[in-house]
Amino acid sequence: MFSQVPQPLIYAEALLAQFASLSRATDGTALLGDFVRGLVELSGCELAQLYLLDATHTCLGMNAECLNGNLQPRETASFPADYNGEQLLQFALCQNRVVCIGELSGSLHETSFLPSQARPWQSLLCVPLVNQHKSVEGLLLCASHQHIELQGFADSFGRLGSFALGHMHLLQRLRRPSGGASPAPVSTPSASGYGLTGKSAAMRQVYSLISKVLHSSYTVLLGGETGTGKEVVARAIHECGPRRSQAFIVQNCAAVPENLLESELFGYLKGAFTGADRDRAGLFDAANGGTLLLDEIGDMPLSLQAKLLRVLQEGEVRPLGSSDTHKIDVRIIAATHQDLSVLVSQGKFREDLYYRLAQFPIELPALRQREDDILDLARHFADKACTFLQRDEVTWSNGVLDLLASYAFPGNVRELKGLVERAVLLCEGNELLVEHFPLRMEAIPEDSSGLNLRERLEQIERSLLIDCLRKNDGNQTRSARELGLPRRTFLYRLERLNINVENVDG
Repeated sequence: MFSQVPQPLIYAEALLAQFASLSRATDGTALLGDFVRGLVELSGCELAQLYLLDATHTCLGMNAECLNGNLQPRETASFPADYNGEQLLQFALCQNRVVCIGELSGSLHETSFLPSQARPWQSLLCVPLVNQHKSVEGLLLCASHQHIELQGFADSFGRLGSFALGHMHLLQRLRRPSGGASPAPVSTPSASGYGLTGKSAAMRQVYSLISKVLHSSYTVLLGGETGTGKEVVARAIHECGPRRSQAFIVQNCAAVPENLLESELFGYLKGAFTGADRDRAGLFDAANGGTLLLDEIGDMPLSLQAKLLRVLQEGEVRPLGSSDTHKIDVRIIAATHQDLSVLVSQGKFREDLYYRLAQFPIELPALRQREDDILDLARHFADKACTFLQRDEVTWSNGVLDLLASYAFPGNVRELKGLVERAVLLCEGNELLVEHFPLRMEAIPEDSSGLNLRERLEQIERSLLIDCLRKNDGNQTRSARELGLPRRTFLYRLERLNINVENVDG
């Protein structure tokens, strides 16, 4: 650790003294000030700064600065509230990578976050700070007007910073009121922060959960009915997180035959099986450094579930036909519309894999549970459709707005998107009318007065499926296609609603 710093023994003693000094701090603000002042002393730089993510992990702010040996006052007028626009800081934060620049004045890097000085800044070191949960919580930065080799300080500074963060959190917990008073409310990140649409209470809860896991490497399990936007949320987690510059790959486990899914995921060597005429990398390797979404994980064959468990536990893959494993760094996001705990009880899903995948579950609400978002989503889809078709924006008649607000949307957001895009295509003028939305408003059966909302919706869905099967003489493939559902999803709904196809009259 000390081989690249001048006078390693003296530096090690000074570093140990800093650890000891920080451990004696009893105030969080003073702790951070002592930390940046210590960085200046250890590195010989004129400037040290500390940036920390806020409670939502979406806003990066400066918490302490030491310039020429003096702590700088943190005044609102002198410190921007958010440094998310600083590309160099965001690169170090999101990539969890040390940035060391020895010729700053001659580079093209934008460094407006450094204080203006008569002499130009020459050397810069930026180190991500990782907390005890292995997620990035902030950055420390040192800069000098002189040409200093700072790379050798990165490792020890990172450890010192992580120690300071841990001690700060400990002080915060100790100072928390013992009378059971609830902590100050944390602001919920806005929808635009993740590229998602919706301001309902149900979606605000989803945004809050995303913010907790965004900058960590935890496996996320996305649940919810078909059409609720699980892939959209998975992409938002990837694009707003530390892996955004790497690949985002989607594999639907229900769309590939069992004998091909293993080779798709793990790859194979030449000669591994008939037709394997060359080496081929699998999706785990293709997503290395990035994110792999395993959609419809509940349909993964049991034989593959054990291999997936090893990938999650060991971070290793073994291609077909190979006796060697190799390491990968992939964030896994799993998605399913099924209840995996039920599949576990039925022996269709491994219990150990279920608990490993459900490390951080996020249940996406059905569209009927976020009524406040329906019109916002409809306008969003209409604007995108108009842009794609290169036509003028459309307006909405009151009749259409009332119609959409009263519809149950059994197909959720996917159904709404398809309906709006079709309506924009049908609209010859500039106003969307009721006749552009051929919704089938099911009448509620007379004997349903004692049913709750879910039971009524299941009754309507059951009637719709049976009518479609009768129309297609019991042909399940044609019925699924007409309803815009994957065949597996259609069969799942038949089973869930206890519909016997043989008893459906043509």
